Amino acid sequence: MYDRLKGFRDFYAEEMAARRQVFDTVEDAAARYGFREIATPALERTQMYVDKSGEEIVEELYAFEDKGGREVSLTPELTPTVARMVVEKQQELSKPIKWVSTRPFWRFEQVQQGRFREFYQTNVDIFGSSEPEADAEVLAVAADALTSLGLTAEDFEFRVSHRDILGGLLDSFDADVDTRDAIRAVDKRAKVEDEEYLGLLSDAGLSYDQAREFDDLIAAGDLDAIAEFGGDDVADAVANLRAVLDAAEDFGARRYCDISLTTARGLDYYTGVVFECFDSTGDVSRAAFGGGRYDDLIEEFGGQPTPAVGVALGDATLQLLCQRAGVWPDEELSTDYYVLTVGDTRSVASRVARDLRDRGHVVETDVAGRSFGAQMGYADSVNAETVVIVGEQDLENDEVTVKEMASGDQTTAPVDDFPGDRDRPTYDDFA
Repeated sequence: MYDRLKGFRDFYAEEMAARRQVFDTVEDAAARYGFREIATPALERTQMYVDKSGEEIVEELYAFEDKGGREVSLTPELTPTVARMVVEKQQELSKPIKWVSTRPFWRFEQVQQGRFREFYQTNVDIFGSSEPEADAEVLAVAADALTSLGLTAEDFEFRVSHRDILGGLLDSFDADVDTRDAIRAVDKRAKVEDEEYLGLLSDAGLSYDQAREFDDLIAAGDLDAIAEFGGDDVADAVANLRAVLDAAEDFGARRYCDISLTTARGLDYYTGVVFECFDSTGDVSRAAFGGGRYDDLIEEFGGQPTPAVGVALGDATLQLLCQRAGVWPDEELSTDYYVLTVGDTRSVASRVARDLRDRGHVVETDVAGRSFGAQMGYADSVNAETVVIVGEQDLENDEVTVKEMASGDQTTAPVDDFPGDRDRPTYDDFA
C-alpha cells in the first residue's frame, strides 16, 4: 500500500457531499453580488512570488524546475495570479472587475489544526474601486456566506483594522522603524508571549518604551486618540476605516464587525482596511479566514494603478468554525430514487430512470447484476428516498412498485403513468 502524503487529504463521497454544499453556498453568496467565476492555473513562475515576498518565500513553496527548464511553483495563493490576469487584459476588462473562484493551493509548511499543505480557498476580489463601498461589499459577501451556512452573529466576528493606521502610527515615533517588520510583529501579537512581541517591535526599530506606547494605542482602539496622535495621514486612514464601517452598516455587515487595530495580516501587499474572521467563542483559536485592500499590487505587476480589495475563505478553518457551531452539513450521501430491477426488465427500468433524471433527480439503478436483497441494501446505503421496483411479475400487470424507504410503505403504480407528468412522484401519489 502507498501512504498518503503528510498535509494532503482524501475526501470520500460522504465528506465531499458536505464540502460541495459548503462551496456552493459560499459561491452562491458571491454570485448574488455579481461576482463572476474564473479559473486559474496550478503552476506559476516562482519569480512572481520571489518578487512579491522575497527569496525566503521559496522555502514555503512547492518549487521546482519543469522539463522546459523553467522555475515554477504550485500556486500558494491566488492574489498574485489574479493580479497577473488583470494586468494582461487590463484595457479590455470592464471596471470594477468582480471575480470569484474556488480551487486548491499548496504551501510547504508545518501541518497543524486547520492548516494543511494542500488546501482549498474561495477567493472573492474587486478590482478598480477605491470606494469604501467596495470594502464593505467584500465584508457583506463574507457575512452572507457564513449566515447562509447557518452561522449567526453569536458565532463569528470580523476583526477590522487598517494598515495605514498602523504604518502611520509607527512613522509618528522618532525612530528608524522597519514598518514591514513591525506590522509582522503585530500580526504575531496573539501568538507569542508579551515580552517576545515587544522584542520583535524593538527589533523593528522602536525602543522598548515606544513599543509599549504603540501597543497601548492600538490595543485601546480609541480612533479619536489615534487620529490625534498620528497626524494627518493617520487621521485620513481613520476616516477611511469609519467610512468602510458606515457602508458595512448599510450593506448589513456592520453587526459582525469589531474594530481591532491589533489585527494586522502579515502579507506585505495590504495597503488599507484588513480584516480577519474569528470564532466568537474562542474555541477555534486561529482565524477562519481574512482579507483586505491591496491597492498597489497591480501597478507592481506592471499594470496601470488599480485599487483592489478581496477576501479568501479557507476550507479547513471554515469547517472548524461550522463544526463548532453545529452547522456543518451532514456527511452523507443523498439519492432521490433507486430503480431496482428484478429479472429481464432493463429496458423498462432504464426508461423510468431516464425520465426521472430528465426531471433533475439523482437516480441510481443496478449495474452489477445483484440480487433483490443486495439492491435494496445498496439503495439504503446511498440514502435513497424512493425505490421503484421494476419486476417481471409487476410488468405482467403493467405496474411498478413504489416504495418509500423512510417508512417502508409501498404501493403499485401504472408503469405507463410513472413518472407521467409528475415532477417528483412518490409513494403518496399512488397510495
